[in-house]
Amino acid sequence: MITYNVDGVKMPKIKKRETTAWIKAVVAAHGRKTGEIGYMFVDDDKILEVNNEYLGHNYYTDVITFDYDEADVVSGDIVISLDTVRTNAELFGKTYDDELHRVIIHGILHLCGINDKGPGEREIMEAEENKALALLAEQRQG
Repeated sequence: MITYNVDGVKMPKIKKRETTAWIKAVVAAHGRKTGEIGYMFVDDDKILEVNNEYLGHNYYTDVITFDYDEADVVSGDIVISLDTVRTNAELFGKTYDDELHRVIIHGILHLCGINDKGPGEREIMEAEENKALALLAEQRQG
């Protein structure tokens, strides 16, 4: 089950049924099953608080993923700062919607075992994000 919640912000205009189907398709494409996944959309102040409290990091970020996977079942909590998503969309010349979906799937890809901190990992993560976003575009046309 995939849930979408907010803390201190308005729920972003995502099509929950479509987004859930897309997430499940991406998880399946990685040979995994979808378990319990909870999204929490927050503002910059809240994500800074979460980053400090749980990871000991004193900086803003767009997404934090808490991994509760068991065997081949993808489960976790994904916290997304809508403020940073908006800032990054402007910075990278993307639409807010495109950047939001990139961050939504970024957390899922982490839960599927893809990292982005080591040498060469960021390129792999970006390639997987792009594949997933292409799948969403296909799903919307189909």
